[in-house]
Amino acid sequence: MNPDTTLRADADWWRDAVFYQVYIRSFADGNGDGVGDLAGIRSRLPYLADLGVDALWITPFYPSPMADHGYDVADPRDVEPVFGDLAEFDALLAEAHALGIRVTVDLVPNHSSDARDWFQAALAAGPGSPERGRYLFRDGRGADGSEPPNNWPSVFGGPAWSRVPDGQWYLHIFAPEQPDLDFTHADVLADLEETMRFWLDRGVDGFRIDVAHGMAKPEGLPDMVPMEDTGLLADHGPGDHRFDQDEVHAVHRRIRRVLDQYPGTMAVGEVWVSDDDRLARYLRPDELQLAFNFKLLTAEWSTEDLRDAVVHSLASVSGTPAPACWVLSNHDRPRHVTRYGGGETGLQRARAAALFQLALPGAAYVYNGDELGMPNVDDLPEEVLQDPVWERSGHTERGRDACRVPMPWSGEEPSYGFSSSPETWLPMPADWAALTVEAQAADPSSIQSLYRKALRLRSSSPAFAGEELQWLPAPEDCLAFRRPGGLVCLLNLSHAPVPLPEGPVLLASADVSAGQVPVDAAVWLQG
Repeated sequence: MNPDTTLRADADWWRDAVFYQVYIRSFADGNGDGVGDLAGIRSRLPYLADLGVDALWITPFYPSPMADHGYDVADPRDVEPVFGDLAEFDALLAEAHALGIRVTVDLVPNHSSDARDWFQAALAAGPGSPERGRYLFRDGRGADGSEPPNNWPSVFGGPAWSRVPDGQWYLHIFAPEQPDLDFTHADVLADLEETMRFWLDRGVDGFRIDVAHGMAKPEGLPDMVPMEDTGLLADHGPGDHRFDQDEVHAVHRRIRRVLDQYPGTMAVGEVWVSDDDRLARYLRPDELQLAFNFKLLTAEWSTEDLRDAVVHSLASVSGTPAPACWVLSNHDRPRHVTRYGGGETGLQRARAAALFQLALPGAAYVYNGDELGMPNVDDLPEEVLQDPVWERSGHTERGRDACRVPMPWSGEEPSYGFSSSPETWLPMPADWAALTVEAQAADPSSIQSLYRKALRLRSSSPAFAGEELQWLPAPEDCLAFRRPGGLVCLLNLSHAPVPLPEGPVLLASADVSAGQVPVDAAVWLQG
């Protein structure tokens, strides 16, 4: 964040910004009902400014029956009462901007809630009606139409089709409560543009586009190649007709034309494709400004995996106007402390990963709680699980609740200052007192303190200049690179300490005073 607490004037502010993802249900509760909300975010803006983030990404807070915790949107141009109202959002936006923090919000174009007025009208109007044309209704297969129109699976398990009483079926790549919209319909495109303008006119700085590789389906909806893993987070390639169809790029060009009328705004896409060239197509000059590259998010703790993630991420943007976009955790994946082994080992690796991520050129996303070293809560009781994956899988897949437990702020017992109520929408562990923002703020060696120092250096030091990266010779099972501004980052993934490179130390994830970089540690030097 800039020290003068004013918004950067340059239109390309996002190119090297650090975005902080707020999973709204789990960040801070302002009214004591155990669910995070806009008032809670507002109350914690000074913390975020002090942490040093440039921008927020707030997950959906729109009216919703919450079948998928807000990603089933009933009205994309209002606020769910559980989270507040439009006046509260406007106040949050104004106060964030006054602190030098930009605000981006989730755009969920691929599908709506089944409670949306459009879908209810489609059900009432019947087969062949204009109302049904906004969605993907089809007749079933078989003599009596009792079989789904094709073999597509839902990301959340089971078939991607549900039958309505008049015999037709509708497509839902996600839960049955999330019917897919048909982007060949003029109303659907016009509505998306209206939604964008509604929030841009209020002053938002951009969007995170949910399922940005969806929104286009092949003509005739042919059967797809059967596959064992049908989830969103697995990239299935050309055989999966549900995602990454060529026609999706026309939608992104429409989105970009709207954004270009609001200078200084941007969009980042959730694009689950693993091929570098396929990802690059979303970053052409008239499409997205940023796209998440999830290779770092899915990489194992090894030199091979981490280097491969960086090489491919940089390759995917090399022929585009876009910088790379780095993420270690989000609300859909296991937290990286747990992914890296959990416990003290996972925490040490997460500290090192933070410096590795934040040293890379481009934009970075930090998931709320990353800066506290929050782990997954994998032992949540079955009776509290709420992710639709749990129900749709017949209670064989626990889903994503483990990475969505509320954030601890202060105190010795749940709800650790997250809410004035001890009861929270997902229960918080009894042993998190040392994890709280308050406890870590008082400890200069905490991971929170490490993040604060790293973000300040990243925004103020000329060593971070440039969008290139040069790999350097490094000891076995270590990675080292240099940025054009002179920053050198060394990451030790070996089983023994390695010599500290020459040069002034800017920051280290562990003690390097003995002239060595410990195991599972990273260091920044002025090269």
